[in-house]
Amino acid sequence: MATFSAKDLKDWYIGKAYTAAGYRRKLMSNPTRARDGIQIGKLYCYWYDPKHKATLPIYDRFPMVFPIDRYSDGFLGLNLHYLNGGERKALLTRLMKYSNDHKQNARVRLKLSYDLLNSVKRISNAMRPCIKRYLFNHVQSPFVELHQDEWAKAIALPTEVFVKK
Repeated sequence: MATFSAKDLKDWYIGKAYTAAGYRRKLMSNPTRARDGIQIGKLYCYWYDPKHKATLPIYDRFPMVFPIDRYSDGFLGLNLHYLNGGERKALLTRLMKYSNDHKQNARVRLKLSYDLLNSVKRISNAMRPCIKRYLFNHVQSPFVELHQDEWAKAIALPTEVFVKK
């Protein structure tokens, strides 16, 4: 996985938006990235309102998720916002071993499932804090796809919107 200098990240960030809120706004307003649904192994951001928010100690209103299993009413995913920057990068590096293509393009996705990831000890331990269940009827925006060539930069940005009880 590529390593970026602080200047690379800053330049990319400034090119996208000046603030995390601005970045979220710009990302969400790009109609070419909007998706009605999800595909396992791609990375998405979206607005979310949890069903059990009244009892959750903390939740993320703007998840950045790799879906890993799909259900009729939602999906299981890895929300990278629940990890710190170093943990995000380490997990993404491990997950890239499951890529369907090692070129950097929009068609790249990861071949993931809960059973596969749970069977690999280093990934299983790393994913525990960020594995979350999402319901389609609580998603409040289109799913916005992040392309593989943006993943390393996107995970470094502070786009999470945590709400604490």
